[in-house]
Amino acid sequence: MQQKVPSSAGNWLKTMLPATFKLFCGISHQHFRNMTGLKRTAAAALTQELRRIKIKEYFLLGNWDSLSHKKFLEAFKVEEAKPEPKTLDTDELFYIKQGEEALQKALGILNQEAEWTTEIKMNGDSVVSKVLPETGKVFKLEAVLDASTQHVYNELYEKVDQMNLWNPSVKQIDVLQKIGKETMVTYEIMGDTASNIIGRRDFVNVRHSWKEGSCCYLTGTATESKSMPPQKGFVRAETSISCIILHPLDNTNKTRFTWLLSIDLKGWLPKSLINQAMSQAQVDFTEHLRQQLATISVSASC
Repeated sequence: MQQKVPSSAGNWLKTMLPATFKLFCGISHQHFRNMTGLKRTAAAALTQELRRIKIKEYFLLGNWDSLSHKKFLEAFKVEEAKPEPKTLDTDELFYIKQGEEALQKALGILNQEAEWTTEIKMNGDSVVSKVLPETGKVFKLEAVLDASTQHVYNELYEKVDQMNLWNPSVKQIDVLQKIGKETMVTYEIMGDTASNIIGRRDFVNVRHSWKEGSCCYLTGTATESKSMPPQKGFVRAETSISCIILHPLDNTNKTRFTWLLSIDLKGWLPKSLINQAMSQAQVDFTEHLRQQLATISVSASC
């Protein structure tokens, strides 16, 4: 049964929490630099707690039935019991903040169940889309993968720097920086197959992983890195939002694969071309992922 929130509490969550959250999470990168170490640590801790509350709000007020409210709240109890991480510098805090905010944004979009338009249906996979005022067009792929959630997670996050070995749409991918086990900054060059159509594109993204019970969330969004400024000969494209949700299917070795994606490729490109390329790219990526997972399964059984 879905957890109900009293109307008075719901109204308070809708008004006071967003305002408080924006106040503290709006701390700028430069403002962090001006803080002393103790104040900066305290501000970061308070900001992190407010983000947790904000994420809870999405679930308590939302109707997205693919997640369990009970599991979600239990996950926060486990999170609160974890030991304090090492002290992070201002850049690391900034990247973590970006990753967590990308997750919140994605969950908010996924909670909007209405007005999705079908783009592609193929072999059980489907891609739908909708246009959002501040984000533009977002695409959502739904599929089922014949592999465990842990195996899929390993390929998409733990071994992300090897993605170009099996995914033709990625020519090169490098991990520029790792912040703990849950956040990293990557540099990616779009593969030649896509480049023949839309030109040479590269990306700098912050990637953030989060596990809630048996589910995994992999989010990404565009960022900046001093070690990888815009490169000559490339158009620096931007990932507006990317969020992959891995949910194990009961009593099977299969994973429900949900992928929310919105990318700004920059340059003078027809929207019709971009939209067609985006939805097809998601389907192609999923098929290449299936082939990679099947190869791993065969290797493990030998």
